[in-house]
Amino acid sequence: MPNDRRTWLCNVFVMMGVFGGGVVDGQEAETKAPVATPLPSAGKSEGQREPITRFSAATARDRAGLMHDIYLAALQSMHHRYFHGDRAMVPARAMEDVFSRIEKQHQLQSRWISASLSPMSINHEPKTPFEKQAAQKIAKGEEVVETIEDGYYRRAGSVALSGGCISCHAGLFANASATPKFAGLIISIPVYADAQLPVDAQSNAP
Repeated sequence: MPNDRRTWLCNVFVMMGVFGGGVVDGQEAETKAPVATPLPSAGKSEGQREPITRFSAATARDRAGLMHDIYLAALQSMHHRYFHGDRAMVPARAMEDVFSRIEKQHQLQSRWISASLSPMSINHEPKTPFEKQAAQKIAKGEEVVETIEDGYYRRAGSVALSGGCISCHAGLFANASATPKFAGLIISIPVYADAQLPVDAQSNAP
């Protein structure tokens, strides 16, 4: 791995260390102690993930917002310092290595989805009903869309696309449009079985 890429990866993982003690509104984030829920398989073989730790909805929301900010800060830093034309991997693709590492270590899932423009990869197409509706709302300018489903708190956050991003996705002339363009970042965090969205988030749910 080149030294510059190793450097930003190390910086991201150091920043991710703040997840160890989430705080919401100046209060301790957890209303219950995290519960480790073992995965279905009996024995733990090599490469098997750690047991899933579940959180309250408030803690999951707080951590998802923090993850969104950290990931975007890392993405912008990579664009500015390391990515120059065709001489390096596209930063958004490089960030997927970080997503994969964090999911294996902490069971916190993240992925990009297309919203305003066509996806550069089929992996970025909105797949689930939540993702499809979130993509529509983000394309119209909504910043955050949330839901709780299948034992996960899911947060879709908007990612503003700059000129370089738009040129790759839609061609050079797409920059002439004054309409802002967005992609989305989906972050999913395991929550307790009885978790519910806070009242102020209900209007954002699909």
